[in-house]
Amino acid sequence: MTAENTPRLCFIGFGEAGQALASGLQEAGVKTIAAWDILFPETAGERLREAAAKLGVRQAASAADAVAGADIVIAAVTAASSLEAAAAAKPHLTANQFYLDINSVSPGRKQETGKLLHDVARYVDVAVMAPVHPARHRTPVLLAGEYAEAVEPVLRGLDMKASIAGSEIGAAAAIKMVRSVMIKGVEALCVECFLAASRAGVEDQIVASLSHTYPGIDWPKVVAYNLERMANHGDRRAHEMEQVADTLRELGIEPLMTTGTIARQYQMGKLGKVDAVQATLTLGHSDILRAISKASPDRN
Repeated sequence: MTAENTPRLCFIGFGEAGQALASGLQEAGVKTIAAWDILFPETAGERLREAAAKLGVRQAASAADAVAGADIVIAAVTAASSLEAAAAAKPHLTANQFYLDINSVSPGRKQETGKLLHDVARYVDVAVMAPVHPARHRTPVLLAGEYAEAVEPVLRGLDMKASIAGSEIGAAAAIKMVRSVMIKGVEALCVECFLAASRAGVEDQIVASLSHTYPGIDWPKVVAYNLERMANHGDRRAHEMEQVADTLRELGIEPLMTTGTIARQYQMGKLGKVDAVQATLTLGHSDILRAISKASPDRN
């Protein structure tokens, strides 16, 4: 800990989640933050480097450089890279460091990573349970594993909304993964249902019918939100849903619905890169649907 009794942090991976948490934790009093991202040395990493510079986060030259002297290491890489990132950091970790694995991966992957870092660092399975904006470091997180209880008061001292999911690695991940079957599945259903409604010219009638069946839900608002999330983050959400599918398989459940969700999230991530679609994402759901419809491959 620093003289101010705040932990020294480092991030392995400095994308949206890392940047959001870093900015919030700085405001919570953390003075020393370093970051390493495999894209830092690449042209593609310019935005990440700019974000680090703007926040005053030290840009490390390697994973080893990033973790040196840190009290807490926060791993926030892509789902596919979580184990690889842990392996790269492993030789440079120390037994008194907390390794917070906030990656959206299956319980099995968390357990595999925990075994990799056993007796090397204090590994904690962390599940981020909501979008990191606008709450940033106050976004609710679940903690699991042998060291969850040890790190919880430290995180709460930084105004983080942390709670214990269980003493076994994978308990936090299981809650997040299983929940995503519903959350991101509903997103995919919204696209499919309302895109069809838009093309059939029955949008208003579908909204009215759903509002009768599910009173209290503002369907135009919900659909617009889901469309924006998928258009801007579909690729990342699809990767997460692949981990959800792995979770279901680990539980002996064939991921029939989740497989469709993966395909729809990937499709929306691709459509979200179309300028005409991006231009509508702050507008109402009808405008977004029309843009998506026009940009869809089956309409070209």
